[in-house]
Formats: sequence, structure tokens, C-alpha cells
Amino acid sequence: MTSFSSNFLAIFCIALLVFNFFSKSNAQLNSNFYSTTCPNVSNIIQNAIIKALQSDARIGASLLRLHFHDCFVNGCDASVLLDNNATTNIISEKDARPNANSLRGFNVVDNIKVVVENSCPGVVSCADILALAAQSSVSLAGGPSWNVLLGRRDSKTANQKGANTSIPSPIESINNIIAKFSAVGLNTTDLVALSGAHTFGRAQCGLFRERLYNFNGTGKPDPTLSTTYLAKLMQICPQNGSFTTLVNLDLTTQDKFDNNYFTNLQNQNGLLQSDQKLFSGIGAFSNIINTFRRDQNVFFQNFVVSMIKMGNISPLIGTNGEIRSDCKRVN
Repeated sequence: MTSFSSNFLAIFCIALLVFNFFSKSNAQLNSNFYSTTCPNVSNIIQNAIIKALQSDARIGASLLRLHFHDCFVNGCDASVLLDNNATTNIISEKDARPNANSLRGFNVVDNIKVVVENSCPGVVSCADILALAAQSSVSLAGGPSWNVLLGRRDSKTANQKGANTSIPSPIESINNIIAKFSAVGLNTTDLVALSGAHTFGRAQCGLFRERLYNFNGTGKPDPTLSTTYLAKLMQICPQNGSFTTLVNLDLTTQDKFDNNYFTNLQNQNGLLQSDQKLFSGIGAFSNIINTFRRDQNVFFQNFVVSMIKMGNISPLIGTNGEIRSDCKRVN
């Protein structure tokens, strides 16, 4: 089969998947949900993110991560945004191990909510704001754009215990990560595609320092790190240095959404242990990574499919939940 025929078949199959996902998801969510009640919501959110990017280059990656961490715990219901509140018995997910001193962008979401409420009071959920903010963040960084399915409502509860157990960790085994993705209906292709979001943003030294100095208790560096990259990381993150020093997830285009992440993995320049394990572990992952590395369009198309699937994890719809007037607290 010629290269052209192979590419055409791949794109056709992906398009078919997108159609199927939209068809199934539309039973619950709809990209036109706010077409009459808040038709400008996408533009409002995008403009707010453009403004935020002027003073914070990594806010797009942070907003995308918020959506991810929200959806993996009880579905995409904005529970991750709730503050501790003794009156309403809220034990915040913000304080869960994967989120504490790590998740950010809450103030930007709050600012977006104020602007949206001024334009369309009591209409747009915080869960949908997270989904739309994730899409805008990706597209503004040069990544793909897609029609976000909407109609989610906001939870009245948080699940800190669930956040501690359900969100994939950069230091756990690939089998555990696969299991956590599978638990919410996402497969191995989704895992690789969504991991590609690490093509922009930053990570704290504390998340990967053991790879540099004491990998798996050996007293030696992780052998899957290239020696050149290892030396560079040791300069930025000395053994007794700050936990919170930030390092670019992507060596070359840290604020651009592209497919360089997969080239980094092939060159043993994956920053997080879980990322490099994708390439160094299961053979099927290597095949997907190589496909995404060779063809950015195929990566983008698969990323969109996976984002749609993730965004459709257990949404609250109809009369379930509520439309919060303030994303930090229940009404």
C-alpha cells in the first residue's frame, strides 16, 4: 500500500471515530447547548485566556491539566474547583496529593466565571468552563481546535479520597496508569495521546529528582535518561535544591502545542518518569509514539478524539447537580 493510501486510510478511520464519539456523546452533551442562552461563551473564555497568557505563559497547560484532574474523579463535574467548606461538608480535592501545591489556574477560572456570569447569569456551568478553557488553551498554543460538547452541570460534592486514588501519578507503574485510564473508559491510544499534552507547560523538580540521583533506590540515575539531558537537569535541579523549581516539559518548544513531546521520548529526553516509560515499556506504546512523532496531524486528530472521550466521562446532566454561581463553592 502506498504512503498516500496509508495516510488516507488512517485519517478516514480517525474521522469515523470522531463521528462515532460525537454521535454517542450527543445523547448526553451537545456542542450547541448554549447557542441561544449564551452564544458568545466560547469567545468570552478565549479572550480571558488570551489576557491571562500575557502575564503567565504556562497558564494554558495549567488549565488543560485542571480539566484532566477534574474528569478523572467522579467525572467532569468541576468538583476539583470546590474549596474546603465545613458548612457544606466539602473536603476539597485541591488538597489531595496529586493536586496540592501543584494544580493552578483557579484564579483564572474564577475570573472567567465572573465575566460569563455578567453576560449570561446562571447559565454556564463551571464544568463546561473547564472544558472550553482546555480547548482554547490547546488551540491558542498552536494545537488543534474542536467543537466542545457542552451541557455538563456542577457537582455539589468533592471527593478528595477519589482524587488521591484515581488520578494517574508520574511515578507509578505503567500498568497502574493503564488501569486508571481504563477505569474511566480510556484506552492505551488515549493514554499516549493525552500524555502528549506534556508538550507544553512545566513540572517541579520534586516530581522527578529521584530519576536524577536515586532511581528506584539504586543511588544512580535512571538509565532511560540521555546523558546530555541528565546533565542539564542536574544543573537545574541539584540534589539538595528546591522542590518547586520549574523545568520545561518540552526541551525545545515549551509553550507550543506540537508533537515534539514524542521526539523527546524517542531521544530519551522525557522529563517525567511515566512519560519515558511509555516509550521504554510496552511495544504497542512505542508504535503509537512513533506514529505521532512522524505525523503531527495524526497526533492532533487522535488528541481531539481522546479529549472528547475524556470530556464525556460521567457528566452531570438534566436536573442533576447545579449551575454554580461561584466555582469555588456550591450554591
